[in-house]
Amino acid sequence: MGDLSEETYILVVPFAPSVLLFRAQLIRCFRQRGAKVVVFAPDWTAGLKQSMASIAAAVAEDYPLERAGVNPFADLRTLVVLSLAFRRLRPGMVITFQPKPNVYGIMAAALVGVPQRFAVVEGLGFAFTPGEENLKKKVARAALRFLYRLSFSLVHKVFFLNPDDLNEFVSQGLVRREKAVLLGGIGVPLEEWPPAPPHLEPVTFTLIARLLREKGVREFAEAARRIKGNYPEVRFLLIGPLDTNPGAIRESEVRSWVEEGLLEWVPWTEDVRPYLRQTSVYVLPSYREGVPRSTQEAMAMARPVITTDAPGCRETVVPGVNGFLVPPRDAQVLAEAMERFIHEPDLIVWMGQESRRLAEERFDARKVNERFLKELGIE
Repeated sequence: MGDLSEETYILVVPFAPSVLLFRAQLIRCFRQRGAKVVVFAPDWTAGLKQSMASIAAAVAEDYPLERAGVNPFADLRTLVVLSLAFRRLRPGMVITFQPKPNVYGIMAAALVGVPQRFAVVEGLGFAFTPGEENLKKKVARAALRFLYRLSFSLVHKVFFLNPDDLNEFVSQGLVRREKAVLLGGIGVPLEEWPPAPPHLEPVTFTLIARLLREKGVREFAEAARRIKGNYPEVRFLLIGPLDTNPGAIRESEVRSWVEEGLLEWVPWTEDVRPYLRQTSVYVLPSYREGVPRSTQEAMAMARPVITTDAPGCRETVVPGVNGFLVPPRDAQVLAEAMERFIHEPDLIVWMGQESRRLAEERFDARKVNERFLKELGIE
């Protein structure tokens, strides 16, 4: 494609507050090449729109989206609104992120003849996450498979963050192998996440995530219970908002952990860096991820990592080098890994240094964006 001068480039995302955190540097890459950038999200506020204009020089537009809903009429409305907006804006390219935008954003772009269409799979979501099976989950998974096959037949490329997701989509016939591209983690701007001195006293374990079962939040709380019984001075930080997805953990349960003295809960913060500076070891006991951004940020700030030997999560840890891998859903083994750092605080120091080295090697956003642009055919 070459130069993007005077061309409109559209991103379709499911959650406006994450745009500046996850997409700002990519948006700037397109702006530097002369493209007009429009970002569609369902929940813009006036403040966020102003930030988009001032920080990323991009236009913010609204569209209706029920992220966790299964109402076909609501999804049809999403498709119609996006189709009309794309027809009005006449973009040269549409890139979608996350399940519903990947389905309805791509369909809308194809319906109005957008010449370049790309999707990014950043994780498989609730329907594909291993765990409790019920009728709702089975129906959602079957519906998504059908819709992915349809929408991904209309894309030029589909980008995946880890090889497990790519291979699963290809093996299930959801996307043709020649369209699938392994991108790796979306990366972090390393200059904005500088390494911090190791935090040794008190030893502090931190989890940053939406409060969902599949993020391993309950395992984190149970491991805290086991550790606190022997090491009451150890600190546990849980940072993340409540959610509306089927796997959401209720506020009453989280508050019961706080009242029990197991952990401290920060429901929302615009900047997690002050909390990562207070962190000795970052913990993500998730059942499955794309490649988690929170872990990449912790690594950039020179924090060791305990995470699961699960798709996406395992991409962030070299076992015994910058942290440890534990089985999903196993609070006992998770607690044992935490105890290693309590008994051997030197691990916090040198494994943290290795995390920063690996972040520079694997998760530098500049390098990731350069590759992404190349795959999009943009110089």
